[in-house]
Amino acid sequence: MPQFPAIVLKIAIPLGIAAATWLAWQKLGWPGLALVFSALVLWGLLHVNRMMQVFKRTANRPVGYVDSAVMLNAKLRPGVNLLHILALTRALGERLSAVDAQPDQPEIYRWTDGGGSTVTCTLQEGRLETFVLWRGVQES
Repeated sequence: MPQFPAIVLKIAIPLGIAAATWLAWQKLGWPGLALVFSALVLWGLLHVNRMMQVFKRTANRPVGYVDSAVMLNAKLRPGVNLLHILALTRALGERLSAVDAQPDQPEIYRWTDGGGSTVTCTLQEGRLETFVLWRGVQES
């Protein structure tokens, strides 16, 4: 699925909601508005339910731990949001950037697996910009 720029989504979604509301009012009147409102509430509840499931899974894991850093690296792609990364790792990342950094500064998180391999992710405005896999020392 292609990743759209955030500005497009910030404009397209409200315009789509406004168009659906206007169309529902023109075609169905009050029942149409109730239908659009019900669909928006359902979408919101589904989103909150997904967030709660992800947070419930991350609450019981050590911070910065992932089962396999190599598999995480293979599944990541630029543009995904932090919630998607948390769903993949099932753990909060170890924060490497300053907590009180400026809003335009990137956030940097790291996840480490049992073998010492790490994935470091850089997020800008809540979306993944870059990620780097570092493989730990391999003993044979």
